[in-house]
Amino acid sequence: MIIAVDGPAASGKGTLAQGLARHYGLPHLDTGLLYRAVGVAVEAFEDKAEFEAEAVKAARKLDAAHLVDLDTLTSARAGTLASKVAVIADVRKALFDFQRNFATQRGGAVLDGRDIGTKICPDADVKLFIQADSKARMERRARQFESKGQVVDRYALYHQIEERDARDMLNPNGGFYKSDDAHLLDTTQLSIEAALRAAIAIVDEAMALKAGERQFS
Repeated sequence: MIIAVDGPAASGKGTLAQGLARHYGLPHLDTGLLYRAVGVAVEAFEDKAEFEAEAVKAARKLDAAHLVDLDTLTSARAGTLASKVAVIADVRKALFDFQRNFATQRGGAVLDGRDIGTKICPDADVKLFIQADSKARMERRARQFESKGQVVDRYALYHQIEERDARDMLNPNGGFYKSDDAHLLDTTQLSIEAALRAAIAIVDEAMALKAGERQFS
């Protein structure tokens, strides 16, 4: 079973994907970490002409060992860098096989990101698109940073979130949109527990429907 979970930053998609993976006993991949790792690797080249070429090199060399420093990779800075490397077509191509191989492993997997249901796993058994309004997402991310002892400028953080949404949606090489067959789940007013219950119900219903279709086909 392949479950694709997409949505913007701080919508809750990562937490829900982890919860779904635990519930169904599946491996989980936060694909955003791949782009964050590439961005962090080429930060020194951010304003230089060779930024794109270095990003492609970093993407081609990426492996699981580059995904362990979560404090760095989950920072706001890493998120900004990720959205800048994600618009590079050859970076996306380099990371495609990594994601696709993870998804198609024996037994399936849960992947979350921005283009899982549209680009990486258009054939996923279940697709969810998680959304929440920008103010709620800003507050969630702010509390996350503050729990680590970081000082947060909420005004700047709100605009970073809005700018990243716009950059990702306008990315000509991306696929950040709700596919027609994805189930929409708005988490703005939901607790983590309630959102996970809703996600599990969506997956169970979708899989039961598929099983019924196979039975009568």
